[in-house]
Amino acid sequence: MTIHVVGGLYREFCVRPLWDQLYGSGGRATAAIATMRSDVTFHTYATSIAEDEFRTYAVQLPSQVTVDAVPCNTTISFRYLHDSSHPDISNVPDTPLSSIKVKAEKVVRFGMLEGSAVIDAEWAVYDPQNAGSAERFGENGSRAKHLALVLNLYEARAMSASPEATPEECALKLAVHDGAEVVIIKMGPAGAFVWSQGAVHTVPAYKTENVWKIGSGDTFVAHFAQAWMNDGLPAHEAASQASLATAYYCEKKTIPYREYLMEFKRDEIRVKQEFLNGKRPQVYLAGPFFDTAQVWLIEEARKNLLEMGFKVFSPFHDIGMGSAADVVKLDLQGIEKSDIVFAIVDGLDAGTIYEVGYARAVGKPVVILCERESEESMKMAEGTDCVIRRSYTSALYAALWAAVSL
Repeated sequence: MTIHVVGGLYREFCVRPLWDQLYGSGGRATAAIATMRSDVTFHTYATSIAEDEFRTYAVQLPSQVTVDAVPCNTTISFRYLHDSSHPDISNVPDTPLSSIKVKAEKVVRFGMLEGSAVIDAEWAVYDPQNAGSAERFGENGSRAKHLALVLNLYEARAMSASPEATPEECALKLAVHDGAEVVIIKMGPAGAFVWSQGAVHTVPAYKTENVWKIGSGDTFVAHFAQAWMNDGLPAHEAASQASLATAYYCEKKTIPYREYLMEFKRDEIRVKQEFLNGKRPQVYLAGPFFDTAQVWLIEEARKNLLEMGFKVFSPFHDIGMGSAADVVKLDLQGIEKSDIVFAIVDGLDAGTIYEVGYARAVGKPVVILCERESEESMKMAEGTDCVIRRSYTSALYAALWAAVSL
């Protein structure tokens, strides 16, 4: 049975790791569903050049993809410095384009920057995409007999006007307001909360060696839609399959085929109850800060760690520069009071290496970001059970999982 996808077709460029693709939420979901061997009709806004490029790509997919594009003048572009950064977005139209109208049995709808989509469906999955200016499903006249909403906890709280609400409270409000029979709220390392006609389940997230973040949410939506609407799985089983597919995508930076996904196994993230109760772990941010580039990376890491829910102890921010007598004791106390150490070791700064060794000596877990040093240089860290990651985002998530897991 054909699934209709309506969503953005956007240019995505990332400096590190390098990425230059034409996807967007709609394009990626189309590719993911087609790779799972369901036919797809993709409704979007596109220039003739972008439409031709995506058609050329789509003919290589294992299922039939039909592209139904509303002409527009420019292709919206997302530019990321790294895959945990906030993108610079360009070419958004000054005024919204005419709404796309889709009437079909099964529809996946994403929020879009250029305009809106009015759908009339038997089955629908909706990801609003943007909590700040998100459009409610039925606000534009859309309707569906069986509706599933997929959003993260921040979006759920914003859209339900309940900043302190639990996932279940948010889900109930959203279900009543939007007429949804399924609400899925993604909760990071705690997995996803699934509300389905009053029944509640939690499905796990999975640990991966590498993490490629751009498009992970689109992948979850696409695989949930495929499993729920076409494979006929109950909502919580469909969400569980989507979570595993997302882990595959994040680890391998590619969309999984069904047979590959069946063989893919990873450990579940089992989260401490104190984290679920709201306790924020403290991370000690170790790294040199003696030139502009080093300070920039410390600032960026601190910002991203805070966004992930950590409390951050940063010697640069919380102690500052000074003599050994002024700062060393305070640095070591900071390590002792923290739950985990995140160490930036490129350059092999002596102070940072000492902090890593001290942290391990007092039993603190250590996650190391090492993009360019040799394996030989990391031998002692590896031998003392430090977690070593070669990409920035992979290191961030390794730290989060280590801090909150049982």
